[in-house]
Amino acid sequence: MSAPRRNLPFRFIGKRILQAVLTILGIAIINFFLLQLAPGDAAEALAGEAGTADAGYLANLRREFGLDRPLWEQLATFLMRIATFNLGYSFRYGETISTLILSRLPATLLLMATSIVIALVIGILFGVTAARYFNRLPDRLISLVALLFYATPPFWIGLMMILVFSVWLGWAPTGGMRDITAPDGGIAGVFDIARHLALPALTQAFFYLAIYTRLVRAGMLEVLSLDYIRVARAKGISEQRVAYRHALRNAVLPLVTVVGTNIGGFLGGAVLTETVFSWPGIGRLMFDAMLQRDLNLLLSILVLSSVFVVIANLAVDLIYPVINPTVELR
Repeated sequence: MSAPRRNLPFRFIGKRILQAVLTILGIAIINFFLLQLAPGDAAEALAGEAGTADAGYLANLRREFGLDRPLWEQLATFLMRIATFNLGYSFRYGETISTLILSRLPATLLLMATSIVIALVIGILFGVTAARYFNRLPDRLISLVALLFYATPPFWIGLMMILVFSVWLGWAPTGGMRDITAPDGGIAGVFDIARHLALPALTQAFFYLAIYTRLVRAGMLEVLSLDYIRVARAKGISEQRVAYRHALRNAVLPLVTVVGTNIGGFLGGAVLTETVFSWPGIGRLMFDAMLQRDLNLLLSILVLSSVFVVIANLAVDLIYPVINPTVELR
């Protein structure tokens, strides 16, 4: 009876990987056809920048980019590139798409990690505090702040942050990732990147903070009413230890799912924040690719975002039993 349980995680992972491949394939095909519905193409965008609309020039560009081939042939070429891990070439930037994405990925990962850590730490603290003081002043204030952050679009928060902390107070740069005159390494270089990172990370974190606070609060309220919590209190354990050592472990499970989804969807969700702050990440690259009709680059980023979502969801499923041993992989 022990052999099937020992092989269960491998069977579970194998099944999820098969589902992931089919999911990514479906997303790639749907995105391909959706982008084909938009007017214009990369050839027209480049011709417009060159200041010419000559039919022969456009025809040469379309032939060079492969846009003159039938739609099904373009789709087959795109899917073949994905299957062989060859994302192709960006004619707009004159570089391979892999090079472009790898050059922008560290900036997005830095922004993602910083904003989610900030949101997690403050969100758990706010959620636990709100649940401990249910229907009292701290709960009402925290719930109001969470609601305001959730209802305010991130781009508006970003603009207000720039106005207050950059324009009025002059405490932080208005955009970019580093100053031109700043050193590349050392403490001074790290401090310069941190100054540029502060506003976009806080802007992105505020939206996640609202969600995490409400999730932790709801989970804590449910768990704090269970019998084992009453037993812990009857033993004389302090209320703070009951909340953080006994209740939080079970209340945090829904939060793990949401955090995994946020991590996976960050490549697409950071478009507005990276655009407002001119942060040189994947989101800004995606926005530029959309404006320039660089479909090869845009499709590759969309597929990469889908891969991140699938991997994050699989990681969440595997982390569940570690956080709560009563949860089993099935």
